[in-house]
Amino acid sequence: MSEGERINVTIAIDFSDAILADLREISPRLQVTRHFPNVPHEVIANTEVLYTTGYYPEPEQAPKLRWIQINSAGMNQALGHRVVQAGDITVTSVSGVHATNMAHYSMMMMLMFNYKMRMALDLQSRAEWPANPAEQFMPVDMERQTVGIVGYGSIGRELARLCKAMGMTVLASKRELSNTAEVDAYNLPGIGDPAGDVPDRIYPAATVASLAKDCDYLVVTVPMTEATEHLINDEVFDAMKESAVLISISRGAVIDEKALITALSSGKIAGAALDVFEVEPLPTTSPLWNLDNVIITPHISGFTRDYHDKAALVFKENLRRYLENRPLLNQLDRSKGY
Repeated sequence: MSEGERINVTIAIDFSDAILADLREISPRLQVTRHFPNVPHEVIANTEVLYTTGYYPEPEQAPKLRWIQINSAGMNQALGHRVVQAGDITVTSVSGVHATNMAHYSMMMMLMFNYKMRMALDLQSRAEWPANPAEQFMPVDMERQTVGIVGYGSIGRELARLCKAMGMTVLASKRELSNTAEVDAYNLPGIGDPAGDVPDRIYPAATVASLAKDCDYLVVTVPMTEATEHLINDEVFDAMKESAVLISISRGAVIDEKALITALSSGKIAGAALDVFEVEPLPTTSPLWNLDNVIITPHISGFTRDYHDKAALVFKENLRRYLENRPLLNQLDRSKGY
């Protein structure tokens, strides 16, 4: 990229006019245009930077493309496209923008199970007052409980910070233990655990079962890769306490769903809060719908009304770095799959 050369930036998402105006103010070199839901052939043929949520051109359609910014944290769906597989194109995500709302979702589910809100709502639906509410609804003080966080990225780090503030014991697992600090990742200001010093213990990714045995809540936040498919399986469920709750907010295939159903049905674990599934929408024939120790939500834990505004913050920072020939944040590592 030559200094002073014009850079065609194509926005293949419904960013607002205000966001587009902010992007254009970064530099007069940026020629920012929005094309949603369809990108014309002549536009993508001259595009150097593409921001996309689901549109991926074929490599031959975009000969000038150098960088793709994806409007999600997960890379697994994007990896199925040839243009992403091409090693000469930089691919980045908006990982980090989901940290607060997904951590809040996880906290909500922990509290719902601790205070038995599923039972309370069932009783409310029948206008029924229990015979002995104090005994049936008695919670355990949160500061006496332990949370295990499987995957210590931006979401896990913010959840760890919140749980530690409540007095909980925090355990975590991560792929690489040589450096617990976050590197080359986007973080919303003032949140999370950038240095990686909040957890009481950090485990290698291969020892999730060892982590799980001490946990009252096991929260799964790892990215979906070949290495993490069915990471949470019979071995992990066998290790968990009968009183433990699983919270799944990453990708459905990280959980062995058949093993989960068995664990929930048999009382091997106490319950599960599930936002993601191996097949989405969750089929009406799934036994999960009929289990009274399960809370199901339709893949919404990452949503927020301010999503586009937060995602644009990542893109703006990366555009500045791109103009200055500095490394971009949240880059896809093709060897890891995320």
